[in-house]
Amino acid sequence: MNSILSSVEYYRNWSIDVLIKMISIPTINPPGVLYEEFVNYASRVLEEMGMSVKVHEIPREFVSRYYPDYAEYPRYIVIGRVGSNRPIIHFNGHYDVVPAGSGWCRDPFKPVIEGERLYGRGAVDMKGGIAASILAIRAFLETCKKFSGTIEIALVPDEEIGGITGTGYLIEKRLSKPDYVIISEPSGINNIWIGHKGAIWGYIEIYGKQCHGSTPWEGVNAFEYMARIAEKFMTEYKSIINRKKSYYDYGDPKGAKPTITIGGEVKGGAKINIVPGYYSFSIDRRVIPEESLEDVEKEIKEFIDKVGREFPEVKVRIRITNKIPPALNDPRSKLAQITVETVEQIIGKRPRLILCLGGLDMHYYTQKGIETITYGPGPLKNAHIANEYISLNEYVKIAKVYAILLSKFLT
Repeated sequence: MNSILSSVEYYRNWSIDVLIKMISIPTINPPGVLYEEFVNYASRVLEEMGMSVKVHEIPREFVSRYYPDYAEYPRYIVIGRVGSNRPIIHFNGHYDVVPAGSGWCRDPFKPVIEGERLYGRGAVDMKGGIAASILAIRAFLETCKKFSGTIEIALVPDEEIGGITGTGYLIEKRLSKPDYVIISEPSGINNIWIGHKGAIWGYIEIYGKQCHGSTPWEGVNAFEYMARIAEKFMTEYKSIINRKKSYYDYGDPKGAKPTITIGGEVKGGAKINIVPGYYSFSIDRRVIPEESLEDVEKEIKEFIDKVGREFPEVKVRIRITNKIPPALNDPRSKLAQITVETVEQIIGKRPRLILCLGGLDMHYYTQKGIETITYGPGPLKNAHIANEYISLNEYVKIAKVYAILLSKFLT
């Protein structure tokens, strides 16, 4: 074990240079730019480490089925492999990043190191996790010349918009058939995510009757009814879901309940002197693993039907735009337990097995019955914020965890 840990330290600075280069390629999504430049660079890195590399372009017709506005931007999956036979240990990382936004004190795509922090968009979410897994693989390969099994790394696009044209395509087309999956999203060094909440996104649409603002009695104001219906969601619907509670740990007691967020987007209205005939507001319903998407969708539709009967003056409809199933890996599984043991070896503290409050690409694997955990360098709170940074201390320690996991499964 000591030789592997020494190898991680030896290649530390090399891997940080790789991370800096990756952050310097602004793979912003949406719409999904500079993916090819990133893929070409990452492929060279993996090949120089001795991995065989295949690049799969996602067919444009597949992309347009889900994201028609982005289909003109090519999307790629990179798979690096080394070794043969089973078990197949598979690392997953998404290389797309959210837009930089405002409030930065530095150029988000010119990464800088200050103390033990590396700043830049994507440093923590999640090019840092990708680089940590690359560091671990290189350290392992340099130390263990003979091993039984296969190491894979899959670099995927589009997690930030749902992942169906990234990890979803990877699994659907069986480009990989792993036994164990480690997703290097920023769980933080003390947490191993064994699952995540699901989500149903959509819009509650209210259809009234448009008319001139000077004669409002001739119309039906969709905005006024939207406000009444939104209030129903804030009181009656929230009371329904507040009666539910998940058995699992989310790191925050408040996270154990399903939630709904309304009004992230509001659409409607045409002009100040027009009584609006249409308004809608968004809903973001988070789903705990004890619920099914089908039951939650039915619950929401039944609530809408009830509300519609209370307000017969308008038509009330729901338009669902996205459904993400929850994910759950058995905390007693071999992968979860060996990871707990290994993390404790490296950091001297037993990590928590918890569920992620947000959505991840885990569900694509767990739906196929593949043992999957998410563990990567944080801090998580830095994802998507201005002045995003990764802790290099966490980065190196987590790379050591990955390297020791490879040793435990393959030697």
